[in-house]
Amino acid sequence: MPVCGPSCALCGLVLSVWGVIQLSLMGVFYYIGAVALAEDIPEPDTSLPLTEFYAELDKGYQQNAYNCWIAALLYLITLAFSAHQFWANNRSSLSV
Repeated sequence: MPVCGPSCALCGLVLSVWGVIQLSLMGVFYYIGAVALAEDIPEPDTSLPLTEFYAELDKGYQQNAYNCWIAALLYLITLAFSAHQFWANNRSSLSV
């Protein structure tokens, strides 16, 4: 049973594919500690010793990586729903 139209389903498909790709790559780059993404990490206390400072920074990178991967999984759910809606709309238009 279609819930949304074919255009909405196609838009959801395209956006979901892009979201999965982008967030998966961002998760990988956070996981490896890309310096370009450092400004998005919560800044650790600068009064900490250097080893603890780096440990807190690594923990922030890892948390952001997990957040990106969770969001990518949510986009996968949206992708599955949009694909089902696209299929349901095409199926209903062929049988009429």
